[in-house]
Amino acid sequence: MKTPRIIVIGGGPAGLMAAGQAAENGADTMLLEKQRKPGRKLCITGKGRCNITNIADVSDFLAHFGKTGPFLHQAFARFFNTDLLDFFKKQGLEIVIERGGRVFPASGKAADVLDIFLGWLKQCAVKLQPDSPVSQLLIDNNRVCGVVSRDRTYPCDAVILATGGASYPATGSTGDGYRLAQSAGHRLVPVRPALVPLETKGDAAQKMAGLNLRNIKVRMHINGKKRKEAFGELVFTEFGVSGPVILTLSGDAVAALEKGHRIVLSIDLKPALDEKKLDMRLLRDFKKRGKEPFHSLLRGLLPREMVPVCIDLTGIAPEKMVNTISAKERRTLRTWLKDFKLEVTGHRPLAEAIVTAGGIDTREIDPKTMESRICRGLYIAGELLDVQADTGGYNLQAAFSTGHLAGRCAARGK
Repeated sequence: MKTPRIIVIGGGPAGLMAAGQAAENGADTMLLEKQRKPGRKLCITGKGRCNITNIADVSDFLAHFGKTGPFLHQAFARFFNTDLLDFFKKQGLEIVIERGGRVFPASGKAADVLDIFLGWLKQCAVKLQPDSPVSQLLIDNNRVCGVVSRDRTYPCDAVILATGGASYPATGSTGDGYRLAQSAGHRLVPVRPALVPLETKGDAAQKMAGLNLRNIKVRMHINGKKRKEAFGELVFTEFGVSGPVILTLSGDAVAALEKGHRIVLSIDLKPALDEKKLDMRLLRDFKKRGKEPFHSLLRGLLPREMVPVCIDLTGIAPEKMVNTISAKERRTLRTWLKDFKLEVTGHRPLAEAIVTAGGIDTREIDPKTMESRICRGLYIAGELLDVQADTGGYNLQAAFSTGHLAGRCAARGK
């Protein structure tokens, strides 16, 4: 029986997994990576810590992908989070599980995850060829038969396209895979940023740039109606807001902005207290610190960077003695603490997005194999597909799962 020759294009999470799986299943496998070293984007995920996956069950997991989730049923049925953790355990990587079921390498270093993959590929005899951008797919009679890289032709029996999306182009994700897939006849769902920081109106966020808030709730209102909310960490920036909470909401925000809708973020700085309990807390503080100025009272309620912003937006004079603050002013403060509003005016560019939304239309991909329905022998995996989730390890698991399935099926000719 002839040994199948597989070429994997792209050395990100999906490509690394696909190459190893193809080789383990008996294929002569070559991985072509355009950068000098594979896995550059993997090394910056999770703020350099690499949020490998999440321990959520499959139904909860898929819910994080929204409308794009059903396509992943087959891939997750064959290789899911427990399988991924078993893989890493077998390769000697220690992991830790943190808040929200997020899984990280125990070392806190994404580079250790990459080293695991590179060691595995070496064991599997995968031919890793860096500095090898692919310029063309060779297709004969509607079947892929090779690729061209730096004017050199590489014949093959199958190609696994795993070049990533168009976010963080410095890591090599420059959208090359979209062009290659389109050359094979695939349709592209318009690409847009997902998991991207948001820009806000005014200078309130800018005045607090660098401030990191934990355990806060953010509600997103579109045209005056509450659409979505998230709880966790938020970061103020020189252009607006970022952090896990904002990234979770950003996909819907980008879509709404494209339609010209008005978006307002409502930040609850005291989510553990309802209106009544917060009012009781304020009354106690007012009584205890009645002879202090308002700005001093705020230092017990807010981070230092937020005090001037609160004073400006509530309109309460900073030197006003606490025991002279009226009930109306106290209600104003209470309302602001539970409903600090920021209007969204835009989002950061695609180059700054953690994940790309849109991509190759999944209706043109067989979910049982990841093989193209348009061009035989062409498999597509990872972020190139029109599949995306919010933060928490979900997107990386999708890359690993689709890469695993593509590599296995390409090697077996399925």
